Amino acid sequence: MEERLQKYLAGAGIASRRKCEEYILQGKVKVNGEIVTTLGVKINPDKDKIEYNGKQILKKNNSYTYILLNKPIDYVTTAKDQFGRKTVLDLINIETRLVPVGRLDMYTSGALILTNDGDFLYKVTHPKHEITKTYTVTLKGNVTHEEVTQLSNGVDIGGFTTSKAKVKILMIDKEKNKSRLEITIHEGKNREIRRMCEAIGKKVLALHRSKIGNISVKDLKIGTWRYLKQREVDELLNN
Repeated sequence: MEERLQKYLAGAGIASRRKCEEYILQGKVKVNGEIVTTLGVKINPDKDKIEYNGKQILKKNNSYTYILLNKPIDYVTTAKDQFGRKTVLDLINIETRLVPVGRLDMYTSGALILTNDGDFLYKVTHPKHEITKTYTVTLKGNVTHEEVTQLSNGVDIGGFTTSKAKVKILMIDKEKNKSRLEITIHEGKNREIRRMCEAIGKKVLALHRSKIGNISVKDLKIGTWRYLKQREVDELLNN
């Protein structure tokens, strides 16, 4: 059965479908020994030999791995870092090659899913699914109810107005001049929570993603991971 080359690569866990398209355009993919640099090429996995970076890619049916990591700060969300920094894959001691589903910046801790299922990665990160992400954010200063309303209704983060968010005050410490909020969003803009808080004039002191959808890291020690249950995978896919 034929399928598009980028879909096959994503399904084999190489990267997201969009990233696989970039790899094809960069000349990193071969089909039957020939470099392919155009999109839309269809292959037959049963007959064609597919290579990425000189290594043959075999798609393993029904052998996907899904992991939930409680990411510490000071780790980058990538498979390999050109600057030699610690990556999230350094925390996962299994042989299966995994890629992160979405990103958390180096100084944000919390829930991160990793998988070798390219179709899952594509579906879960696609904006149309609007999977919620819940963050606990510690701010410098005493947040006001007016500022909470601003965040809830959407703020300009540099040419883009965020969608409505759920925002709850968890703590205001007037003596220490700190506040803590719980913010739930469904978008995935780069550094969105930090930029939202900057938009109301507040500096982020600490940021932690507590949940992806309904999947929480509350009972998962920072720096440790567990396999997702099948019902959790299905819930994300059927969101």
